[in-house]
Amino acid sequence: MTAASLKEKPVRDLARLAKQHGVAGWHAMRKDQLIRALVQKAKARRPVAAASSQTLPAEKVPSLKSSLSLAGLETPPPQTRADTVAEDRQRLAVSERIRDARDRIARAKNLETRPENGRRPSAMRDRIVVMVRGPHWLHAFWEITAASIGRAQAALGQEWHSARPTLRILQLESDLQASPSERVVRTIEVHGGVKNWFIDIREALRCRVEIGYLAASGRFHALSRSNAVSMPAGSQRDSLDAHWGDIAPDCEKIYSMSGGFSPENNCTELQELFEERLRRPLGPPESRRGGGDEEVESRNHVQLEVDAEMIVYGATQPGSYITLQGEPVKVRPDGTFRVRVPMPNKRQVLPIVASTANGVERQTVIIAVERNTKTLEPLARESNDF
Repeated sequence: MTAASLKEKPVRDLARLAKQHGVAGWHAMRKDQLIRALVQKAKARRPVAAASSQTLPAEKVPSLKSSLSLAGLETPPPQTRADTVAEDRQRLAVSERIRDARDRIARAKNLETRPENGRRPSAMRDRIVVMVRGPHWLHAFWEITAASIGRAQAALGQEWHSARPTLRILQLESDLQASPSERVVRTIEVHGGVKNWFIDIREALRCRVEIGYLAASGRFHALSRSNAVSMPAGSQRDSLDAHWGDIAPDCEKIYSMSGGFSPENNCTELQELFEERLRRPLGPPESRRGGGDEEVESRNHVQLEVDAEMIVYGATQPGSYITLQGEPVKVRPDGTFRVRVPMPNKRQVLPIVASTANGVERQTVIIAVERNTKTLEPLARESNDF
């Protein structure tokens, strides 16, 4: 090391060299002072290097220049024990965050259904059931086993890492249950840890729901397919609660809208689900009987009385005067009206007249309706017919 070579270095590098070689007071020195101190340190180490060269081969004696370069800018200062501990803690924290992220992804992807309290694990099987909960809502309920998750992972292979749990809504182009004319109208990404999902439907259609895994390439591996349902007309604004206890009073209606009584559907999973949750059978009495020694009281006739009425509704200009069969009808501020009309067992002609407030203009609509009620003979069944 010479003074000429040190002059080419900036003050920052000279101060770092002075600190590494133990120059006292280096932080208060100027550049020329740092150069002189470094040169003196180099001269003081020459006798030590010469003594070492007498006992070691010449090719193994490091020169002063190489020793300074090893302690220069290219080599970082030696780490202390505190620095090592801090780096170990940082690496451990990063590893824990990565592990937590992987666990969250695995839980979100796992659709396996855990058995509920009081139910045996053997009762679990792959199924998805869809119920109509109103004019714009479907309620999907599913159970998926761990074996099906394993088969899906094996079938997708490398695509499993990008696959996401998904519900697919399939619109049925035909009323036939096994018709292949189905098309995907919507996909909904779901997550593990749940087995219920409410689906909003904004148009009247006949559809079914399929649950499975959708890969990034567009490949879909299905786990189970639901029963076919038909959305009711938009005028049916029934509000049905989500809880099974509140479903009980309307279970027959929900079961019917979900395709339970349809001869083309014949979905045993839907009936089993309703009977499991409500703890009672569904359907007419003859379908509920499971056999046994119960006697059929065939001699007692079933008493049945039926009546009917009709709802007439419409709209006119606000402020108009409406009459039905000469009787005034209450008109709402927006011009709509709604009235119940009894339907006796005969033919009726119902004139509906709308007049303007000043009585100048008038419009008449006539409804003709006929009720024909017939009572059939009672039918008695023997006990062996059930």
